[in-house]
Order: sequence, then structure tokens, then C-alpha cells
Amino acid sequence: MAAIADTTEAESQYLHVLSAFLAMEPVESVIAFARECSGGSLTESVQRFLWEICVKAAANGNTSYAKKLLKKLITEVELEKSEVLDEVYEEYALYMSAASKEDVLVKENIRITKFISFLFPQGLYNHPSCPSSRKLIVPLQCSLNMLEGDTGCSVWPSSLFLSEFVLSYPELFTDKSCFEVGSGVGLVGICLAHVKAKKVILTDGDLLTLSNMKLNLERNHLNYEDELLKQQGEAESSRVKCIHLPWETATDSELSEYRPDIVLGADVIYDPSCFPHLLRVLVALLRRPTKRDNGSLETEGRRSPAVAYIASVIRNADTFNAFLTLVDQMNLSITDLTEELKPPYELLPFMHSYNRSSVRLFSISSR
Repeated sequence: MAAIADTTEAESQYLHVLSAFLAMEPVESVIAFARECSGGSLTESVQRFLWEICVKAAANGNTSYAKKLLKKLITEVELEKSEVLDEVYEEYALYMSAASKEDVLVKENIRITKFISFLFPQGLYNHPSCPSSRKLIVPLQCSLNMLEGDTGCSVWPSSLFLSEFVLSYPELFTDKSCFEVGSGVGLVGICLAHVKAKKVILTDGDLLTLSNMKLNLERNHLNYEDELLKQQGEAESSRVKCIHLPWETATDSELSEYRPDIVLGADVIYDPSCFPHLLRVLVALLRRPTKRDNGSLETEGRRSPAVAYIASVIRNADTFNAFLTLVDQMNLSITDLTEELKPPYELLPFMHSYNRSSVRLFSISSR
């Protein structure tokens, strides 16, 4: 996205407007950021930026969203009793003329593209995960409606939190073998690749979600190894691997092959019926190295014990307490690290829909 890459520091407020638009934040948030660019009013220059830079240059086919933004912009400017740019009216008229076709596509639950822009504050030029532009822009194909049985193709708050965590503490993941359960759109995995994890293993139990995740890896210029297409005995060719892994059917022998240093999971604590399967998977992945008959450790057994980092929004206390009970029964230890390791930098300042304070971070390890 050349438009966002060329934005200078002096235009940081406009950068927030464009980033909010690209992430398809609620149009009210985009308008609110736009007002901050001009002291509270939707001036002609602000309208022109929304029309020319956001809608015309960066809509990326998300026409329904662009139409909503234009409608909101016109309404707000008229309420101010200010003059709406002719170009804004004309652009809205074009979208309205295509409304019937768009309505059909919406009903078919099409996928849309969001751009998640991690914006590094000034002073972080030397931070290991900070790009030279101070912007890491991740395009993601997502579901238009997360409530239509397509939850694996949505961007959830915990995946945003876990991504900020990875980018804020790259030293925890660099040169480590990382395994994510329930990878969804692949955002956390893309961030792990950015901080140069030695190996990134992304998994999901839904084949459609897995297919969408692979598309997102390609859009972010990441080569990956497809477990479903790999021939038996074929050598590994990429440090990113995609695996179909339904928790309920995963076997201990299958899981023991991976031996990750770090396991990650975002918003996986939500369905009590899945807890026994999820925790069985975690036990297998976190299992400490066993001793050979002569008492010596296996070659890879000298590494530090594996740890899991789980980010989750606690939506139901009873559900979470049920999870804690099973964690104890499975001989695992869990620690709340939210205050100790919460991301120190707000890398998504434009995302009003993302309530970082609602997410908690836990570490889980074998006893």
C-alpha cells in the first residue's frame, strides 16, 4: 500500500484515519479520527482525504464499507451545515447505483480484505521488530460476518493482543520453534515469521479456515509447507508449516513429533466441550523430554521446558473456572501474566473496536 507507506510523521493523524479505514473499523471511528485532523470539523481537506486517499485509492473492493463511510461523512458534514464536496456526492451516487449487486454479494457472505497496520511509536527505530518505516502492514482476507459460522476467518481481540505481544517481545520467539493452536486467519503466525521464529507451525481444525489462512500467508509473501500436499518422506522446505489439526482426533504420537519451544493460542477458551481435547493437545506439546534407557536425555532434550502463551477474553466466569479445574486435573500449571507481560507499546492506536484491557494473557506449562 504505497499510500500508507509514503505517509510522513507530520501526518500521523491522517495515518490513523487511513489505518482505521483499511482495518474496516466502525465508520464512526474513522470519522472521529478525521475530525482530529482539523480541530473537530470535517473540512474540505479532510473530506478530500477520505474521498481520494481512503475510498478511491484504498477501498480494495470493500464497496459496502466504503458506501457506509461516504453516507456517514455526508450526514455529518450536513449536520455541521458545511458544504459537502461535489466529488463526495458523486462517489456516493456511484456506490448507490451498484447497491443492488452489492446486497446480493453480502447475502452470500463474501470475504473482505482488512489491512491490520501495526504502528510503532517514535523512538523505537532500534527495536528488533520495528520496520524501517515504523509500520508493519498485514493484509488479511476475513469473513464479512463472524456470526455466520465463519468464526475462524474473523480477527478476534485476543489474536490482536497476542500479535502485539509477539512484536513487543521478539526476544521470546526469535530462533524458537513456535506452534499455534487454532490459528484462524494466520495473523499471529505472520507476526512470528516477522520476528524470525525458527519454525512457525500453524494449525486449525477447520479445512475452510486453513485454506483461507494459506491465502493470507501468500498475500504476506510467506512461503509455507502444506502438510496435506506433502509427500511422505519429503524434506521440510519452509519454516512456516500449515497443518489440519482437529483437537479431538489429534494423537499423542502425531503431536510428539513437533516438540515446540513455545505454544500459542488466541481465544481458545470459550467452549467447555472442547476443553478436554484442547488440554490433551497442550499436555502432549508441553511434555518434558523423556530419558532413554541409559538415563541420558534425548538430543533435543537439553532445551528449556516448553511453555504455552494463551490470550483470551474471559466472557463467562463459570466457563473459565471449568477450564482452570481441568488444567489442574491434567497436571498443568497456569499463571496470569497480563500485568507482567502486557505489550508495553500500543501498536494499534487507531482500533477503537479493540479493547486491549479485556484480554488476559496466561502461561501454561507442565508441572
